[in-house]
Amino acid sequence: MASKNDPESDVDAESGQHGGVQSVDRALMVLEILARDGHAGVSDIADEMGIHKSTVSRLLGSLVSREMVHQNSERGKYQLGFGILRLASSIPGRLSLVREARPILESLAEEFKETVNLAVLRSNYAVNVDQAMGPSTLATYDWVGSLTPLHATSSGKVLLAALSADERDRVLKETGLPARTPRTITNRNKLETQLLDVARDGYGVVREEFEIGLNSMSVPVYNHVGAVIGAVSISGPAFRFDPEMAPGLLEALKQAGLQISAKMGYTGGR
Repeated sequence: MASKNDPESDVDAESGQHGGVQSVDRALMVLEILARDGHAGVSDIADEMGIHKSTVSRLLGSLVSREMVHQNSERGKYQLGFGILRLASSIPGRLSLVREARPILESLAEEFKETVNLAVLRSNYAVNVDQAMGPSTLATYDWVGSLTPLHATSSGKVLLAALSADERDRVLKETGLPARTPRTITNRNKLETQLLDVARDGYGVVREEFEIGLNSMSVPVYNHVGAVIGAVSISGPAFRFDPEMAPGLLEALKQAGLQISAKMGYTGGR
């Protein structure tokens, strides 16, 4: 980490070369912060990285010029830009999943008038790779590219439940169980019990665990060998959306998950 007393230094501490490795590393750190938090200001990023705001501003300027980052004009904060999606779309497996799932997500969103997301596991988080907005959606927040905690989201719980006990233990030890709201499950034994239910029942539900006022339900997406490669979820405001009480929702969501899975080569009968 660079010293704040040397804001303009671009000398890599190990190579001794100017620019290059250190600037790339810092730019990647900025992208990781924005992916994790959704948006952040110059001061927030500078404080976390331990470098001067002027250095962060230069990094952001370069990222904005390449559309990797976008500045929100209303609040002045930065978020990931469309350039990130261009890079992500070059990954064949991810692109195939998004492409095949898209019409199914749109159909589900239209039928139930709520927001539908497709998520995959990445770096101990659930990252949303596509989204379809229902006509009754109150907010227009774009979750694509957002990294969300596994223990506090329905997609995350589906992805966690699919991991081996050893892998799940590793992930949860690294991430912990921080409370996002007063409803977030922060007790490991309670979470493990719930994950057993998710694995048995084939779906996960959260009620205001990630965000107050937001409920969601998620089911797994399988690949050709029956491994869970993603999760499709539907979410809506708690005042009107109780996922387990919505008529036909669970059946439709499970069917959507199986339809996407079939497109990815899955032939099982779950």
